[in-house]
This record gives sequence, structure tokens and C-alpha cells, in this order.
Amino acid sequence: MKWIKYISIGFFFGVLIVKSEALSWFCIQEMFRFQSFHMFGIFGSAISVGTITVWLIRKYKLKIMNGKAIALQKKPLQPGAQLLGGTTFGFGWVLTSRCIAPIFALAGTGYLAPFLILGGALLGGWIYGLVREKLPH
Repeated sequence: MKWIKYISIGFFFGVLIVKSEALSWFCIQEMFRFQSFHMFGIFGSAISVGTITVWLIRKYKLKIMNGKAIALQKKPLQPGAQLLGGTTFGFGWVLTSRCIAPIFALAGTGYLAPFLILGGALLGGWIYGLVREKLPH
């Protein structure tokens, strides 16, 4: 029964991104061509919500489902690794015209592409696991 609130939040998030047209191929292309503010507005809202959420986690020392405290640690700045990771993510996004984050909402819309993207993401994660020790961290 304690899972119901998390499933409800996920369902709400899925409906929200579908209804906001954040999954629309046209909106994503307009964003990359700087023809529309729509997606940038969604990203700005997400950054605001994330900032407030982190503040609330720190202020109220919130815990995860099993009772452990959420530990937010500052990560070191690694410009090379972050540029490479961001560029790789960006290329994948441009090539597929889909973001991996809402993959299950995309799958719920009935299209085939999300399953291919999910397969590519899993393959990429598996390959990363193979070469992780050889990469600078």
C-alpha cells in the first residue's frame, strides 16, 4: 500500500508531460532550432521544482521509503567528463528526437520508438559498465 503514492506521482507525471506536449517531436525540433520557448519553459519549471525539492530534503531531512536519510553529496566538477556526457546525451536526443527520461510515458502513448530507445539506453548502460574502469571519473 505504501507504493500507491509513488505510483500515483509517476502516473501524474506521465499525464503531465503527455498533456504539456513535452513528448512531441515537433516541440523538441522547435527547441533545437530555437523557434519556440515551449520546451525551455518546461525545463525552467523542472529546474525550479528540483531546486525547491532539494531545499525541502535538506531542511526537513527527508527519508527514503526504507527509512534511510537522503544523503545529498556535492559532486566534483569534471568539465571534460561532463561535456563528453552532455554531448553524448544531446546527440542521442537529437538523433532519436526523444528524451530517455519520459520513456515509460512515451511507451504508454502506444508508439514503437520508445521501446527502441529503451533498448539503446540499456545497451549503452551495459557498454558503459564494460568500459567504466577505463574512463576518467
